[in-house]
Amino acid sequence: MSEAQSITGDTRTARDLTAFQNNILTILATEPMYGLAIKRELEEYYGTEVNHGRLYPNLDELVDLGLVEKSELDKRTNQYELTDEGYEAVLDQIAWTLSKVVTDDDRAEQIETLVDESY
Repeated sequence: MSEAQSITGDTRTARDLTAFQNNILTILATEPMYGLAIKRELEEYYGTEVNHGRLYPNLDELVDLGLVEKSELDKRTNQYELTDEGYEAVLDQIAWTLSKVVTDDDRAEQIETLVDESY
């Protein structure tokens, strides 16, 4: 396994993935993308270069786990898309984060504002 050997058994939720893998899933929640577009999004988020040796093994692992589907755009370019299970993993991570962050009405209002501003 790449990045972290954290996937065990049949558990395939965001809770078993590395933060880097969860970030890939989050990026793919917007739309299907090819590898270099994912790389650019990650570099923008991290503010540093993400090398191919980190990105593609993690994408391959997410494909193997059934969270991402890989298809060929042309002979040189692959496209990656969230599966339904991948989307559920993203929602699972959001739900868990919210369960820890939203501890009172004020925080709930802050989250509502963030959601409203997001779209």
